[in-house]
Amino acid sequence: MFTEEQIQEIENASTADALRLVTGKFPEATVFSTSLGQEDQVLAEMIATAKLPVRIFTLDTGRLFYEHYDLLEKTNARYKINIDIYFPEAPDVETFVKEKGVNGFYESVENRKACCFIRKVKPLNRALTGAKVWITGLRSEQSDNRKDMKMIEWDADRGLYKFNPLIRWSYDEMLDYIRQKNVPYNPLHDKGFISIGCAPCTRAIEPGEDPRAGRWWWEVSHKECGLHVHQ
Repeated sequence: MFTEEQIQEIENASTADALRLVTGKFPEATVFSTSLGQEDQVLAEMIATAKLPVRIFTLDTGRLFYEHYDLLEKTNARYKINIDIYFPEAPDVETFVKEKGVNGFYESVENRKACCFIRKVKPLNRALTGAKVWITGLRSEQSDNRKDMKMIEWDADRGLYKFNPLIRWSYDEMLDYIRQKNVPYNPLHDKGFISIGCAPCTRAIEPGEDPRAGRWWWEVSHKECGLHVHQ
């Protein structure tokens, strides 16, 4: 467990130093979930270049953009890493499609959340098995649900620490880092896709729109899939 003093030290450190402090505490049980978004690409660069003892994984929902897979290959090659891939369980997907239809998530918020649970939440739970620290690329600016999240906090439901090293980073700070380090990123970001999820559930946003407006664009909700619901 982290002491209050250790948590304070982590929160006051630079992002790179905070990553070293956390992984040094749990070198065999720290994992990083990447969606290959810009924030996650920043963290992948930091983790890989510092050769930190972190297992990196991603979730393949089966409905992702082609550009996602291209970036996955480029990231592995660039940093000489091998990002683990977790897929949804086939019987779950087959049952959902049989009962709700291939695109049944458009019909109701309940259907959409059920699809997210099958394709994202359940695979995530498998990927987190045995982990003591879960690193994420969350930033407080991304949504109202995330604005009060701390840099490091105890996730009682999953029984681990959730570490959000970029939580206080601004969008511009993130872009500056990507430019300075020449970090590879999804070209869809340059076409107005700020937050990228599954292809049927993501659209580009218009100037001035909320960054999460392009996710599940047909519904009015908190724009979360269930991975990062803040209690």
